[in-house]
Amino acid sequence: MNTEQRNNATKTMLGLKLPTDPRWVNIAEKNIEEILIDHAYCEQKAASSCISLIIQYPEKEKLREVLMPVVSEEWAHFRMVLKEMDKRGIALGVQRRDEYVHQLYNSMRHGGTREQQLGERLFLNALIEARSCERFRLLSQEISDENLREFYHELMISEAGHYVNFIDLAKEYLPADYVKTRWAEWLETEAQVIDNMELRGDRVH
Repeated sequence: MNTEQRNNATKTMLGLKLPTDPRWVNIAEKNIEEILIDHAYCEQKAASSCISLIIQYPEKEKLREVLMPVVSEEWAHFRMVLKEMDKRGIALGVQRRDEYVHQLYNSMRHGGTREQQLGERLFLNALIEARSCERFRLLSQEISDENLREFYHELMISEAGHYVNFIDLAKEYLPADYVKTRWAEWLETEAQVIDNMELRGDRVH
């Protein structure tokens, strides 16, 4: 798949406005130990974020119904990454600051209705899942380690499903026109964040 095809796939599959710099996957492969450590924490934080949503919005039964399986899947992914690390003798180490997520978090709107506040959290999580999916697809296609290619292909499919979960939940609790408009704004914001970030091969995002 050439660069143009990758860019089109990113826009079609995930709606992301700006594809990952193609140099990222080559740098990431050279720092695969760091990628795995960062990835482990990404999965842990994804599970924790879903738990937080369930606890903060206990009256939202559909949210709980959809996110409980996601919690289980994200925690299973955390264990899967740890297993891959154990095979390679990689210690977990300390958690790193995720500048990508930090910048997106700072772009959240505050105030509004309770449902709008929930929507911001859902859009944030959807974007993280979408970008993770895109990066996992690159790893599954480009790195030389066959086992890790299969590993990331499996995770890519799962992350794409989670992205859809969050968008569908936003549509459950907010008007369709609002979701369409606000999601488009989030996509533009995310593209700006990616465009302005330093290219690093030791982070998933």
